[in-house]
Amino acid sequence: MLSSPPRILSINAARRRSIAVGAKSQQTGLFKEPLAGPVLIDANGLPGDEIINRRFHGGPDQAVYLYSQEDIDWWAEQLQREIDPGFFGENLTISHWWSEVRVGDRLQIGELLMEVTAPRVPCAVMAARVGNPAFVKQFIKACRGGAYVRVLHAGPLSVGDSLEVARVPVDHPTVDEIFRYWHAKTPNADFLRRTLAAPIAIILREALEKRLPDAEAATGQLPGL
Repeated sequence: MLSSPPRILSINAARRRSIAVGAKSQQTGLFKEPLAGPVLIDANGLPGDEIINRRFHGGPDQAVYLYSQEDIDWWAEQLQREIDPGFFGENLTISHWWSEVRVGDRLQIGELLMEVTAPRVPCAVMAARVGNPAFVKQFIKACRGGAYVRVLHAGPLSVGDSLEVARVPVDHPTVDEIFRYWHAKTPNADFLRRTLAAPIAIILREALEKRLPDAEAATGQLPGL
């Protein structure tokens, strides 16, 4: 049982804009700003939310990105700056996480039903947004990646709504486990098979399937466990 259900604090979307990444300028949908609710969320995510690099972002399995206010507050202290909702590119800023967020956990608010699919992988655009080229490493070390979800059933969402969380069996990996494994690149065939048996995002699935043959040849211990 959850001590208290997570609440929706902000619903965020972005139009494309330019950002300097190193010496180059590129388009991004990272600069998300709060929307006035209610907002209808469907399999494509939020209305008006532009996804630029669809090789790594967006799609039905990564339709909505969640991040918590607890994580935002932690980063505000680490970075010594004020951080507004949507700063990390999240579509939904929630009050807090439930314990051991797992792939396959389902979140319901009225008609809206979502399913956790993957952690977020940081990139150079995020580092540019923060203004620190080393931020990707800092983000990985912190293991506060947030979570992507797919939308199983469309429905409206408003600020203040509470998430009803339906937990999956513990044989599904947690989002943090996948986040650590992805960045450590430690071969562990057992963990990969367990992850591939869960309803993970297709982008993540394709990448992990490519790693499985090498992992089966050389299995090490999962880092941090």
